[in-house]
Amino acid sequence: MGFLVRWLVAFVLLAVTFNPTDLNFVKWARDAWDEQTSIVVLCGLILLVIYVVFLTAVLRGIGALGVTLVLAVIAALVWVLLDLGWLSIENPGAMTWVAIMALSVVLAVGMYWGILWRRISGQIEVDDDGDL
Repeated sequence: MGFLVRWLVAFVLLAVTFNPTDLNFVKWARDAWDEQTSIVVLCGLILLVIYVVFLTAVLRGIGALGVTLVLAVIAALVWVLLDLGWLSIENPGAMTWVAIMALSVVLAVGMYWGILWRRISGQIEVDDDGDL
């Protein structure tokens, strides 16, 4: 259940930021910039803070190599789906949703990795910088 919640939050974050429909932050920010600049900036900064929290957790959880490996597995899966004809490059909207799904899986794996590692190995990871 924990992984699904993290994946759903990551998916919503990415979809709110950008998706192929007209209901996303990027489109709204472009359209509202002249009349609502302060609100656009505030919302953009809130999104940025959330992304920084997610990316910090992901990089601490699985690191850059882990992100690369998860993306490689997802890319191979997308390649298989394209070869089987279940996906088409000619549909940019569908490919955008696939990219959002792929990135949300990477974020969710990174956020969940510490919990998964503890369950698999029985070991707890502790970051100790000595700055107490």
